[in-house]
Amino acid sequence: MDLDRRLSVAVLAAKAGGAVLKEYFETSIDHEEKEDRTFVTEADKRSEEVISGILKREYPDDDILGEESGRKDRKGEYLWVIDPLDGTANFMNAIPIFAVSLALMKGEDILVAAVYNPVTDSLFSAKKGGGAFWNEKALRVSGETTKNVIVTFGKSSKKEDAAGVNALFVAYQAYGFRVRHLGSAALELAYLARGGTEGFVNLGTKLWDYAGGALLVLEAGGKLTDLSGGPWTPSEHFFVASNGKIHATLLEETTKLGQNSRT
Repeated sequence: MDLDRRLSVAVLAAKAGGAVLKEYFETSIDHEEKEDRTFVTEADKRSEEVISGILKREYPDDDILGEESGRKDRKGEYLWVIDPLDGTANFMNAIPIFAVSLALMKGEDILVAAVYNPVTDSLFSAKKGGGAFWNEKALRVSGETTKNVIVTFGKSSKKEDAAGVNALFVAYQAYGFRVRHLGSAALELAYLARGGTEGFVNLGTKLWDYAGGALLVLEAGGKLTDLSGGPWTPSEHFFVASNGKIHATLLEETTKLGQNSRT
């Protein structure tokens, strides 16, 4: 399999989806609230249609899992995981922290990834075993261990998860970390891979939110585990990602607060 070509197609599709989002950004746009309390807009739908069209044209035998359309076929060896608009709430409120995220998977392996913010024209890409890049510049995670450490969160929209998330916010701040929730797991992982932040704790966001970003972190030299420090696989929605230097501290706090049992 030619991973270079597949990565090129992923980048093409991500930029095409991003062009759709840019058309709608900072305009009045209707939205619907889904059962999981997240939102969907016409921009999400159109972006996914454009992305899926490119992938189906180039790789008709591959399966596609999209946030808005789900997974219709289970015939292929390879699966494209698409989030046509990661950060919909930000997008709806004209906050430019959102992205298109694509990842190609084979089983539990993430092979290529593309995360694209059309407002800043920032393209993050990675190929398994081939490194991670930001607009063609090689990425490496931060070496920071104490001063100026920033930790971000990805979280589900479930009300019952709020207490645990808030407790972790307080715990990490007490440790001296600066804590943020940016509202786009794909970009939060991309920023970690770029060295702008040092840690990311994911508490229940979906595969399409983090699949692309996870490969970026791994290829930039970062570390991912489940909340108890065990091996991580993409089907695990609760995990810790870091530059490796602060990983033990992040895990210590998740364990203290019982997050490793998801309570």
